[in-house]
Amino acid sequence: MSVRQREKLLLGSPMESPSLCLQDWVAICWEHFDGVVIIFINNEWHDAASKKTFPTINPSTGEIICQVAEGDKADIDKAVKAAKEAFKFGSPWRRMDASHRSKLINRLADLIERDRAYLAALETLDNGKPYSISYLVDLDMVVKHLRYYAGWADKIHGKTIPLDGDFFTYTRHEPVGICGQIIPWNFPLLMQAWKLGPALATGNVVVMKLAEQTPLTGLYVASLIKEAGFPPGVVNIVPGYGKTAGAAISSHMDVDKVAFTGSTEVGHLIQKAAAESNMKRVTLELGGKSPNIIMSDADMDWAVEQAHSALFFNQGQCCCAGSRTYVQEDIYHEFVERSVERAKSRVVGNPFDFKTEQGPQVDEDQYNKILGYINTGKKEGAKLLCGGNPAADKGYFIQPTIFGEVQDDMTIAREEIFGPVMQILKFKSIEEVIHRANDTKYGLAAAVFTKDIDKANYISQGLRAGTVWINCYNVFGTQAPFGGYKASGQGREGGEYGLTPYMEVKTVTIKVPQKNS
Repeated sequence: MSVRQREKLLLGSPMESPSLCLQDWVAICWEHFDGVVIIFINNEWHDAASKKTFPTINPSTGEIICQVAEGDKADIDKAVKAAKEAFKFGSPWRRMDASHRSKLINRLADLIERDRAYLAALETLDNGKPYSISYLVDLDMVVKHLRYYAGWADKIHGKTIPLDGDFFTYTRHEPVGICGQIIPWNFPLLMQAWKLGPALATGNVVVMKLAEQTPLTGLYVASLIKEAGFPPGVVNIVPGYGKTAGAAISSHMDVDKVAFTGSTEVGHLIQKAAAESNMKRVTLELGGKSPNIIMSDADMDWAVEQAHSALFFNQGQCCCAGSRTYVQEDIYHEFVERSVERAKSRVVGNPFDFKTEQGPQVDEDQYNKILGYINTGKKEGAKLLCGGNPAADKGYFIQPTIFGEVQDDMTIAREEIFGPVMQILKFKSIEEVIHRANDTKYGLAAAVFTKDIDKANYISQGLRAGTVWINCYNVFGTQAPFGGYKASGQGREGGEYGLTPYMEVKTVTIKVPQKNS
């Protein structure tokens, strides 16, 4: 690849960059990582202590992109030791002005913007999501999130409290300490920013475990963290498996807090490990089976398109996907017909093509799991209306799939499929649909489509979910908190609420001497 092509890739517009063929993207990835991606600890690059590696796969082809160092407990111990030194009382990070922490986070955002085309391509290569989404949606949100929390760094303060007697009392908001952060594979760059932003703004240090399916962009950001000027040990990034590296973070006696985004099943394990070790703080953003309620008075065209996006966005690999679409009975058949028509027109294919709406599932395990759920839906009596099969001869592509005549007790209506499989259910009354929508162990998100604001408010108050969208779906802002009820997790990420889990509140009381008369 020529120097001119490389500059065009790193600095070019989104319309210029994809003109490079997929082989060029692979070549530049190999050029940057020299064939093996290694671990980032103390602002240095390390092989895994075990010297083991694992392959990261291009889901569009099933081929290996490169080998990645396989971090495990020994590497987590090394990373925690570096973080502990960086957080030591009197260290450069602990003594740094809050306004300078803000500058460093903003500088990191600047570098991500500079390399935006490269990061978007690497994300698409390793994850499979369409490049247009990586570049225009995910990277935009990454930068906004970091800048938002950079703005908070020097605006966090305590209060003075009018205690009885001759005392002066105030509170300090201090960092929790060493934060273990375990991020998922569906939004690797965005979830990395969601975790790093509030942790760094509040003065914590980080040991981050990347998802084994998608480690490349997180490790490239590690190089930008060093370039931005963060002191050694403040951010440490380890690729590896959940059962080894992730478990080591959750049970580590020197980790003060763990933040996890992923499945509810793993969330249970993390909370248990945290309790059995040092009672570390835990925030969890877990699974969902979110209801999307379409009332008979909804704008049909808008509701169909939004429901389509609510489920199929990101190949259906969203924890908050609108995966239970409840449609009022008098518009049910029209809604189903239009939804099927829309799904059949959805463009599935090469994620580097700007016409593509849907790329491959992230890996073979997810691909097989989703196809298994489709077979279960058919066996249990749901009506397959479209899709249901692989969408290509190679890679992990699945056709956009819709089931009608779905009943609440069917497996596909109870369990999180995490793929491009839409279930449409029929309902009669408002009270009925609120009850059915809440009849799940999950409570991450929900939506209602109606032209009647009174219905919208009534239903939104009745739904037990951390986010409720009205006449829209998948609307996120870094200023707004996100998290779930029930088995969908605990704690919130985003907005001012996202700072709280990363701070300890210390009360300081001073005896005020009285002047002798």
